Amino acid sequence: MKRYLIATLITSLLLLSCGGDRANIITISWWQFWTDAGIKPAIVEIIGDFETLHPGVKVELVDLTWADGHDKIAIAFSSGSGPDVVELGSDWIPEFSASGHLANITKRVDSIKADYMMWDPALYEEEVYAFPWILGTRVLFANPELLVRAGYNADFSPLSWHELKKAAQEINRLDGETFGFGSNSAERHRLYKKFLPFLWANGGSILSSDARTCLLDSPEAIQALEFYIELCHTGLTDTQRRLEDAFIEGRIGFVISGDWLLKRIAREKPDMKFSTHMIPGPDGLETSSSFAGGEYLAINADCKHKDEALALIRHICSPDNQLLFCLWNRTANPSSRKAAVDSSLLAQPHFDTFVRQMKTARMPPVHTKWVYIEDRLEKAIEAALYDTKSPQQAMIDAKKEIRELLDK
Repeated sequence: MKRYLIATLITSLLLLSCGGDRANIITISWWQFWTDAGIKPAIVEIIGDFETLHPGVKVELVDLTWADGHDKIAIAFSSGSGPDVVELGSDWIPEFSASGHLANITKRVDSIKADYMMWDPALYEEEVYAFPWILGTRVLFANPELLVRAGYNADFSPLSWHELKKAAQEINRLDGETFGFGSNSAERHRLYKKFLPFLWANGGSILSSDARTCLLDSPEAIQALEFYIELCHTGLTDTQRRLEDAFIEGRIGFVISGDWLLKRIAREKPDMKFSTHMIPGPDGLETSSSFAGGEYLAINADCKHKDEALALIRHICSPDNQLLFCLWNRTANPSSRKAAVDSSLLAQPHFDTFVRQMKTARMPPVHTKWVYIEDRLEKAIEAALYDTKSPQQAMIDAKKEIRELLDK
């Protein structure tokens, strides 16, 4: 009987102890955008390693989509139900930091700031509100077989706008099944990224240096949109996904895309012949430009466990985990300086094109109202693309609408 009572007491204490441990576990919610089945396992592995290293912390993963992710984040923050850690596009950070929804992590990252690149989008009034994670740019993909059919050498690389448009026109004339250039239709957060390389290469800007004046009606901006529309009319206009489908099927000569397309090709058509090139400027590669973006991780200002949230971010962004993610995802541009020069990363086919293009790539203006400025710009491009307005009128109207945003 005495042994039975002792055993019962020990069991009860163990149950209470286990129950207490469960009660003391901290849950950190992380909202993120990497939902593709080919990428998600890397995210799950990184989280699993973190939970092993931090047995008192559980990470709750919530998936978002680029179609409505921004709106969901904005609504959640406004209602006080936002996540502890959130992945943000680089151009969303000013909006949420200015509204007070992001935690200031300046002092928490001072000691490691030099180890990572591209902090500028994470700054608001010279303070840090997000951590750079995965960077990226876009390059020009080409189909050598279609180039040969159009009378070019397989290794042809367009060095100017004229050369790119002429080659696209020749491919577009081959038959009714092939297209010279693949241009994006009206997709939120994507259409403007394909136009900006041409705007910047031509010396145009969206805003003045003090961010108080819209410059989209400048001759440089209008000329850039005129050329971009001419180029788009040499081929197929569709969603990014369908354009990439057509490119993989061998039906498009040129398409601007990111390093995610490398992974798709390797997975779906590993024997496909294709080449990658820097996006040409008006008169050569000297003025080449592209869109630079990035995924940043931020902490909710209302997060009750900021130390644990920051530990999660630092774990995700560690050089080893960035390298793991980039190799898994065929991503060429980690924010970690150490990971960026790792030989296993640089040895990947076509990554050198992305590395070279990244050196000329730019990010859009850091502005608290950027997401709304972006919307007006995309509508202007869309109007010109579908011939409801001339490029000049589309830009004039966009400037007027953006000016009203800036004046508010």
